[in-house]
Amino acid sequence: MNDRTSPYGFSVVICVYTEDRWEDILAAVDSVRKQSLPALETLLVVDHNERLLTRLTEEYAEPRPTEEVRVLANAGPRGLSAGRNTGIAAARGEFVAFLDDDAVAERDWLHHFATAYDDPRVMAVGGRTLPAWASGHRPAWFPEEFDWVVGCTYRGLPPGRVRVRNLLGGNASFRRTAFDAAGGFATGIGRDGDRRPLGGEETELCIRLSKAVPEAVLLIDDRAVIHHKVPPVRERFAYFRTRVYAEGLSKALVARSVGAQKGLESERRYTTRVLPAGVLRGMRDALRGRSGGAGRAGAIVTGVTVAAGGYALGTLRARRHGTTFSWGPIERAGDGTAGATDTTGTALTRALVGDAEARPADAVASEGGAR
Repeated sequence: MNDRTSPYGFSVVICVYTEDRWEDILAAVDSVRKQSLPALETLLVVDHNERLLTRLTEEYAEPRPTEEVRVLANAGPRGLSAGRNTGIAAARGEFVAFLDDDAVAERDWLHHFATAYDDPRVMAVGGRTLPAWASGHRPAWFPEEFDWVVGCTYRGLPPGRVRVRNLLGGNASFRRTAFDAAGGFATGIGRDGDRRPLGGEETELCIRLSKAVPEAVLLIDDRAVIHHKVPPVRERFAYFRTRVYAEGLSKALVARSVGAQKGLESERRYTTRVLPAGVLRGMRDALRGRSGGAGRAGAIVTGVTVAAGGYALGTLRARRHGTTFSWGPIERAGDGTAGATDTTGTALTRALVGDAEARPADAVASEGGAR
């Protein structure tokens, strides 16, 4: 696994975009270096930030004998999807893992991913993402059912190693051949540092992968744990509202690409079973005098309403626009342009978000796009 010339092992991709997260980036890389199963390489993909690119190149200029950190510029349009595609194209390993730039992985993170790939049908494995609240504790009003708002595993997902429709992108791994079969992340969806915090790119890719390889198995192993930093701005209700609205817009994009049946399959169970149970739990806590119970119940109701509004508006705009986004194959570095390009997708995303909404609420703007 340590041999850099080997095609086996894990290439870990960390997409970065701002110097404001400098210490977080170093911590993320350090957590990969400390894995019980060493990574073949760590790829830092810098999203159109020359100063950060230069600084990271200097930081990791001196190689280590047992592993390698490579710093790359995003070869595609600005945004998380194109950054990931750049990393995939450059990856030398048989498996490609993704870690958020403001997260740290536990020591056995890659080990638990690797054991799942003993089954040749397994094409993707994700893990459990725990919030690391900047305040030191969860806000009393913040329901665990909505931890996806801050990029973390939410209440309602089954425990253990289980088969799922899609992974969460900040704690995920894929066989390299998955991208050969399904293409890369669609660049007309997902995070862009200058726009609303859209998501759903990993959902769209996973559904597309399952269509391209019908026998493919996608798993989540909750032993593969990372800890994801939640800054103060994301602990505020203003960010919560903005993020759930953006999720509604994102689901409209996903449904447009893969169809509403597949695109909303998991969401139906979530909204009809998980969320009502969360409301009842919150009201029960309120009646027992427990702090935050009523707030959590209210946040769930507000979240559903705002997300539904975003989905309805996004669906209307998508129909009016009359097009869908596309994706391209991942070309291995040296064989052509790294990554996938997608001009129609970007146009559709702009149509869904709207020019007047190009800058999100202050809670998001202060995060530079709140990735």
